[in-house]
Amino acid sequence: MSKQPNHLLHETSPYLLQHAYNPVNWFPWGEEALQLAVAQDKPILVSIGYAACHWCHVMERESFEDETTAAMMNEHFINIKIDREERPDLDHIYMDALQAMNGNGGWPLNVFLTPQGKPFYGGTYFPPVRAYNRASWKEVLTSIHTAWTERREEITTQAENLTKHLAKSNSFGQTATPDTSLLFNRDALFTISRNALEAADTEWGGFGKAPKFPQSFTILFLLRYYHFTKDEASLKQALLSLDKMMYGGIYDQLGGGFARYSTDAEWLAPHFEKMLYDNALLLSVYSEAYQLTGREDYRQVMEQTMEFMTRELLSPEGGFYSALDADSEGVEGKFYTWSAAEIDALLGEEAALFKEFYGVKPEGNWEHTNILWVPQQLNDFCKERGLDLQRTEDLLQRSREILFQKRTERIRPLLDDKILLGWNALMNKACSNVYAATGNESYRELAVRNMQFLLAKFKGPKGNFFHSYKKEARYPAFLDDLAYWIDALLHLQEITGEAQWLTEAANITELVISQFSDTDTPYFFYTPAGQQDVIVRKKEVYDGATPSGNSMMAKVLYHLSLLLDRPDWGQQSEEMLARLGNAVLRYPTSFGNWGCLLQEKVLGINEITLLSPTLEPSHTELLRSYIPHRVLMVSVRTDDRFPLLRGKTMSSVPAYWLCKNFTCLPAVGSQRELLALIAQSEGR
Repeated sequence: MSKQPNHLLHETSPYLLQHAYNPVNWFPWGEEALQLAVAQDKPILVSIGYAACHWCHVMERESFEDETTAAMMNEHFINIKIDREERPDLDHIYMDALQAMNGNGGWPLNVFLTPQGKPFYGGTYFPPVRAYNRASWKEVLTSIHTAWTERREEITTQAENLTKHLAKSNSFGQTATPDTSLLFNRDALFTISRNALEAADTEWGGFGKAPKFPQSFTILFLLRYYHFTKDEASLKQALLSLDKMMYGGIYDQLGGGFARYSTDAEWLAPHFEKMLYDNALLLSVYSEAYQLTGREDYRQVMEQTMEFMTRELLSPEGGFYSALDADSEGVEGKFYTWSAAEIDALLGEEAALFKEFYGVKPEGNWEHTNILWVPQQLNDFCKERGLDLQRTEDLLQRSREILFQKRTERIRPLLDDKILLGWNALMNKACSNVYAATGNESYRELAVRNMQFLLAKFKGPKGNFFHSYKKEARYPAFLDDLAYWIDALLHLQEITGEAQWLTEAANITELVISQFSDTDTPYFFYTPAGQQDVIVRKKEVYDGATPSGNSMMAKVLYHLSLLLDRPDWGQQSEEMLARLGNAVLRYPTSFGNWGCLLQEKVLGINEITLLSPTLEPSHTELLRSYIPHRVLMVSVRTDDRFPLLRGKTMSSVPAYWLCKNFTCLPAVGSQRELLALIAQSEGR
């Protein structure tokens, strides 16, 4: 008998479509389901996940595809499926609720709500039978139904109290007027660096214990801290982290690109899903590391990752897709792993050296198969064995090409082909940063093409913006979408010299201020004014896998205050940072983007102008230089609309101006002179 579709059939999210033929009568989040819950007086089950989530797939196979389980769900609950990447606003609220109830969270996220949408119980993965010290999913369904029918008043009270708690906890770090005397100084930066290094794994890189996430912002802070202070411990940990990741299994040694996180301390065994945002953020970090060190292996990692992004995640229209699944053929990592016998058959007499270099074992180095990684860097590997470096490098390159070609014949992981504004903005910024570091013109062209796509598809006819696109744009844009977009536009203006991108950034900033501002604090809500389907308007301040919308708004307000002479925006940025100051100092790995902003505030920003009738090659050379704290405008003429271009006259060609801390210096005629002025202003 053919399966009947449920209400998800006409959705565009790959995750929702995966569940469209479950026997569970799933609804998408919306008025139909919410009103049905009220009309039938049933609790709501909200199940949240995403297309690349391994345990989401497991629970679907075990429970949501089971007829008996589905019958229980359909009889007693209104069942709603949510793609967390399409509706991060709902995911944030109900994840906070779960963490308040259980002290932990994750995906799949299964939360039970009253018909009014208020949470009262939840969990993550539940097995089909009692296991892993977890109740079975059927036991959970039975107990919730019993409680709903026999202890309704108790559940309602619990839901009301939890909702009040969510509203109250929404004000973390945002209430008091701070004492800034201990914040805006170099001692505060030292404190952040030491607290970050206390959490560092000095053997394998990264911060904290397994599972390990890239922690891009913390690495970025340490790179910049070294640049300004020459603190060797900061540089050592930042580069160790970058090295261990790019030589680990978290990095695809054949095809480029990084997986989401490592399940172990050594970065060997990743959770194999590849997310757009992780790769975008890491590209930006490696670009700065390359500018700082000039190391060729960092350039190679950037180029390989950019090749992966354009090969596997770039849509024909110019947008970047969201993710590649961790699973293929129902097995996590199957697409990426190898048996020793497979490698022997493909490489013949060259297999032994390849296997030794990439840590391949006959019995497997992970779950009876092998993840390719680099336990020992090539120079050391060759020196220890008396091998010729160039010949070994050539052999490994040939072998990688053979294995990569063979891998293309395998069944591929699922592609999550929805296009998200915020994640694309992070990738757009990465294109700008990698172009700046390498001078590869194709990356600048890609950044411009992608930005034109975003403006064409995500900007509505009434000046409004959208969050997600697949065939059509859907859902109003959230704070982080717009904050990341503003930041990307500022970077694009720097690498193109086209002021139109700065003007667009200013217009979007005005929209954010009008639609997302909190009148009681300097912060911004995650959702726009007028959105009706959330029980709490959250204000996100933590920097997690991606920067919080508020930390990014604080950064772009600061930069725009200099670029557009808007001291009110600069003041708001400073107040946002000041109110979170103690948390930033004490927990730098949770407030990494805020820490980078504090570093800019304390050490100051270089306001640089390059003016020349012909910008090349001066512009490209300037971008390649490592100047981490800067705003930059380049132009072929003066332009009174912008402070950095106003009233400038060219006494030399090209002409460089430097302003900092309300002081402008006379123009100089070479990049060497400009860099000397910058070093002098930074006390280096």
